[in-house]
Amino acid sequence: MSSAVGTLADVTDTPRSTDTLSAADARRIALGAQGFSRRRPQNPSPRHAHAAMARMGVLQIDSVNVFARSHYMPLYSRLGSYEPAMLDRTFMSRSSRYVEYLAHEATFLPVEDWPLWRFRREGFARKYDPEWHGDRARTLQRVREVLHAQGPSRPADIRDEAPRNRGPWWDWDDVKHALEHLWRTGEVAIAGREGFERRYALAEHVVPREVLGHEIAVDDAIRELVRRAARSHGVATAADLADYYRIRDRVAVQTAVQELVDAGELRPVRVRGWERGGRPIPAWLHTEAAIPRRIGATALLTPFDPVVWFRERALRAFELDYRIEIYTPAAKRRFGYYSLPVLVGDRIAARIDLKADRAAGVLRVQSAWWEPQADPVADVERIAAELRTAAGWQGLDGISVAQWGDATDELHAALDADGAVTRHAGPRDEVVA
Repeated sequence: MSSAVGTLADVTDTPRSTDTLSAADARRIALGAQGFSRRRPQNPSPRHAHAAMARMGVLQIDSVNVFARSHYMPLYSRLGSYEPAMLDRTFMSRSSRYVEYLAHEATFLPVEDWPLWRFRREGFARKYDPEWHGDRARTLQRVREVLHAQGPSRPADIRDEAPRNRGPWWDWDDVKHALEHLWRTGEVAIAGREGFERRYALAEHVVPREVLGHEIAVDDAIRELVRRAARSHGVATAADLADYYRIRDRVAVQTAVQELVDAGELRPVRVRGWERGGRPIPAWLHTEAAIPRRIGATALLTPFDPVVWFRERALRAFELDYRIEIYTPAAKRRFGYYSLPVLVGDRIAARIDLKADRAAGVLRVQSAWWEPQADPVADVERIAAELRTAAGWQGLDGISVAQWGDATDELHAALDADGAVTRHAGPRDEVVA
């Protein structure tokens, strides 16, 4: 069965059980909902990106660029080697059909979803507007005036328009803080980026008038967001559903879940192994969810991929106990600066810390570790093939494997069929003996 995003790897089944799923079924449902049951297209295009976004709902933005910035990764994980400039044109141009907002952390999301976030914008306004008084209020007004006069602007552009007698509340930090406050509260929107730098504009200059003027009540917005989270997860607990869009009002989430159950869109289920204190954790299955008979994907995942971004769910569903170690002192890191979970089939089989050495044209495997659910003999060739694809995607000609991690020897052997893959010491000396 073909579709705009490729062909299903295997025929899928509609879940038949009314109350119990195996842990493996739940993993396959979750991965299928995120698009991993589909083969990667031969020539990824904007329509594939739009379809992937429709399944994910949001695309989290992050500045770390050791291998590739995080928001480039989920499309690569699902679509394979695509031209990064395609993402720039699709998501970051002024004419994009997407905007940025705090829909999880900072994310890209469809511009037509702007009204869904009115409750969050109003919450920020109630909390932080009182801090903007006196000179700070004048800074806000001046920023508004500059944006009205000159349109989409970088913070530096606005700072350059500051009055000569700037006063205590007009400097680089205050301009940036004012822009961020106006963005959080909805007066300002992001009108694309130059490189990674945001261009800010008044919301009416970015969001279509009919969208900007549309209002959605908070209960309706939360119910719609819970519905979307359930569709993107396939099967989920209340905590999973709340985290997808970072909804802190758990009573509102539970109310929305019950309304969706009553409407026949969600069905209560149990998942074997999803327990707390020996008791099953209540879970819900989206009625559109299907159980792929198998997941054939092999993919590098960013830590901010929806599959693993909620660490509690990652541990429960995939047995992945993951922590980002960017802010961990080097000598105390267990796995590396920015290790990427590696999906093989329906398992997280490894974690690999990658660095794109662009000056040398080399993809450096800084560390590689097997996860408890790995099958090293069966998995290593698939992971090696994915690393070759990843190097090509980033325009890197060579691969070098460090000597840190219990998977590095096997991975080097699988990669080094022609004797061209080198070894390097890597950051092994950062590990405390």
